[in-house]
Amino acid sequence: MFRLDLGSSGRYCDGLNRRSFLQLGVAGMAAVGVPELLRAKEASQDARKNTSVILIWLDGGPGHMDMYDMKPDAPAEYRGIWRPIRTKVPGFDVTELFPKQAQVTDKFSVVRSLYHNTGDHFAGGHRMLTTKDMGVAGANTAQKFPGIGAIVNRELGPRVKGMPGYTATPHAASIGLAPGYFGGHMIGKQHDPFVTGDPSVPNFQVRNLNLATGLTLEKMEDRKGLLKHFDSQRASLEGNGTAEALDRFGQEAYEFVTGPTAREAFNIGKEPTRLRDAYGRDSWGQSTLLARRLVEAGSTFVTVHFGGWDHHWDLQKGYENYLPKVDRAVSALFTDLDDRGLLDTTLVVLCGEFSRTPKMNDGGNGGAPMSMGTPGRDHWGNSMFCLLGGGGVKGGRLVGSTDRLGAAPKSRAVTPSNIHATIYQVLGIDPKLQLLDPSGRPTSVLDDPEPISELF
Repeated sequence: MFRLDLGSSGRYCDGLNRRSFLQLGVAGMAAVGVPELLRAKEASQDARKNTSVILIWLDGGPGHMDMYDMKPDAPAEYRGIWRPIRTKVPGFDVTELFPKQAQVTDKFSVVRSLYHNTGDHFAGGHRMLTTKDMGVAGANTAQKFPGIGAIVNRELGPRVKGMPGYTATPHAASIGLAPGYFGGHMIGKQHDPFVTGDPSVPNFQVRNLNLATGLTLEKMEDRKGLLKHFDSQRASLEGNGTAEALDRFGQEAYEFVTGPTAREAFNIGKEPTRLRDAYGRDSWGQSTLLARRLVEAGSTFVTVHFGGWDHHWDLQKGYENYLPKVDRAVSALFTDLDDRGLLDTTLVVLCGEFSRTPKMNDGGNGGAPMSMGTPGRDHWGNSMFCLLGGGGVKGGRLVGSTDRLGAAPKSRAVTPSNIHATIYQVLGIDPKLQLLDPSGRPTSVLDDPEPISELF
């Protein structure tokens, strides 16, 4: 086993440090590298597309009723605080706190009928990021299946040598767990996302690009010397199919650590002041801009973390802070991708682990009304939204609908599996893909491999 220590990421809200590294070896590959799967992967290469994904993750649960599925005719305690506004696309209304997105609704679509029927943060996060239930909940938070970005990284790797195939900015976390349900799980830690840190800080640099103690670039540049670390493993792997995967990962790690491609991509300071301002000079805006730089340079799957959406009370104060930041970053991203000719090859996805209750609470959180501040909304997984645009997905479309109170799908109900299948179709990955579980049994990545046809 050969390991490159790439430094320590900052602390997250769970108080734990996560160490980022590239581990070159066979750990985790035995479960997925059998000859049959490798041959199937090779046979499907022609279907793969030169496309990438930016997943903007609204950690904590964003409310559909206050963003993309407003109900102006519902009773006051349901319809919420803000009015819907018309957009560039007739009939495609959004909240009045999204005036910038209102000008680019022709570039993205919104699924209004997504559901998974759980209001548990961990259960919802696991279902949205892996599509699997598997008993994950607040009392059993461990990841049970690989996250979609990890699977994409295993199947495709980076689009350009020298780039990480799977990247997270400013960090990878789901409901306080790092990397949480974004991780590689049974396919190996080598498919966890590479973590960038916060690109909005002054003089931003990716600390994770440091080499392990005692390992210099001069030593790394001796390609023959590097490959000696794998000779013994490769000799034992000959003929069983895993050597190909091992060699590819070793080559990608070498190119990433020694080459200039990634360092150039991470240099967000090269962006014009005007464009950086357009995205917003905060962590969310600059992370979104960095995501665009990374897919442009050759990363295949990039996640952007927007945290803090658990608004059980003081929702008005929280959303009047958060929604303008989302509006600025999302509208700037679609405009920027379009201006650069990247929109057709880059899918943008915006979602969280669940939504918020259609009916607003009294602000008491179990105590006296308003004792915790102004009203908010609680956990709700029975009706949710997902925004998708670019990468061949048509813009200006609303898929499905919810009932008059926004409580459940009324038409064209969609599950997380259908969202993932749509992402796989954009990337050219067969949504009927199977992995081997730890017991050696084939397991379908998606229980329902049907993409959302209305988006194409």
